[in-house]
Amino acid sequence: MTKARSLWPRWRGGKYAKATKAAKSTKSAAVPPGGPTHGARISPTAPADCLRACALHSERLVAGDGDDRRRTELAGKLRQLTAVHTAAPLPASGMGAELFDALLGVGTKAMECGGDELKLALLISDTVLTERGNSRAGWRLRARTLEALGDEAAAVEAYDRYLTLTSDDTYGVASRLAGLRIAARSQEEMLQLLARECPRAEEFSAAPATDVWAEGLELHGRGDREQAEPRLVGALLALGRGGGPVPELQNAVGHYLDLRIEAAGGDASELSGLIGLYAEQRRNRMRPPVVDPTFGGVDWISLGELRNLIAGRSVCLVANSQSLGAGTLGPEIDAYDLVVRFSSYRIDAAATGARTDIHATSHEHHFNWDRKVTTRLVFGGASDEWRYALRERLVPGAQRYVADDSLRWPLRHIGGVDWDAWPSVPTSGFNTLWLLDFLDVSPTLDLIGFDFYESGVHRLPGAMRIPVTSERERASEKAWVMERAQSVTDMRISLR
Repeated sequence: MTKARSLWPRWRGGKYAKATKAAKSTKSAAVPPGGPTHGARISPTAPADCLRACALHSERLVAGDGDDRRRTELAGKLRQLTAVHTAAPLPASGMGAELFDALLGVGTKAMECGGDELKLALLISDTVLTERGNSRAGWRLRARTLEALGDEAAAVEAYDRYLTLTSDDTYGVASRLAGLRIAARSQEEMLQLLARECPRAEEFSAAPATDVWAEGLELHGRGDREQAEPRLVGALLALGRGGGPVPELQNAVGHYLDLRIEAAGGDASELSGLIGLYAEQRRNRMRPPVVDPTFGGVDWISLGELRNLIAGRSVCLVANSQSLGAGTLGPEIDAYDLVVRFSSYRIDAAATGARTDIHATSHEHHFNWDRKVTTRLVFGGASDEWRYALRERLVPGAQRYVADDSLRWPLRHIGGVDWDAWPSVPTSGFNTLWLLDFLDVSPTLDLIGFDFYESGVHRLPGAMRIPVTSERERASEKAWVMERAQSVTDMRISLR
């Protein structure tokens, strides 16, 4: 079985004494019979107390290992929080929007770090929700932190609260929530199956789980499987029914299955039902269910197929710039054979045109995936994150074609332009432009409204707070464009 690291001891032949000691040392981590240690209800926390905790954590990070990327990013967010707090000291009551946002930024990075940082993230969610009980970001942070801590019952409540506060589920919380609920049902069925198969386990299900587990391992190691089995299963029932951390139960069941399969000489046929439920609950926690795995019957296209779709057709790439949003080029834009828009584009027909044939976006962005287009290009550097985003964000019926992995990172993978030659992260706009220029099959290739954000941005309201690319990156992309421009006006740059 494939397992994550667990605090639960395992039989190691003559090394049982060491395993037993490890089991007893983890007793404090076990969940008491009264239920989980974290609740969905917030613990009222004053901003000043939270800021002191952040300052102490910042000092510990400075003294610790600086090679961990996530903790390095957390340290940066903590420094930013300190700067904001220094510039605008905490008022007598409440806190300003800038400090509130900076605190949320620290909480998000702390949650992503995991480990001890989860305690900091939970404290921040307490503080944020004490200040603003209807903060969607606060409830989402709390839900994700509780889930990471293994307190899924409380996480489900927090996710539910988030969904009641938003009409635009851009983060796929509903899907995540569905996965957790399906997993919980599979877990309950798994525990019921264990109880039916080993009735004597009930005798041991009321005792401390780690103690009973250690006894079961000792008996198993001695070869007394008749006595070991009810203790091992009893420990699993105790942990599951007590609302203990989900990862602990998952890992313990995985260990139990290993022992059973080993005892059967590698034959797992008698365990097919239990293994199926074990796999089901793990899978739905890792990947929420997809309503339509074919996404409405999309066709996955590669470089050659994209070339055939655009060959001989006039193309315009429409920027998300304020100058475009204030203009009247809509009819001219819609007159092109193909209209390409990016990420969080906003439609104001008179200014921007109404059609979108190709939507190009980063796998990290959450906007416009539900807008109907012919082709969706999704860019991303990390293959696993890119695949996960497609699975979570593609909307069935919202596109006819989706670019496959061969088009995931055009500048790097097709052009072979490495980080030394182009040190900046290529934007969705630049990846698309580079790709169309490389294919060189369009008689007209125009950029509309590309002032490289000198006039500001024209995006969906929810995306207005996303920072634009740095001035250095914009300068590199602008230089590349101008070197190839055939004609340039205030609102149009023609490459063909």
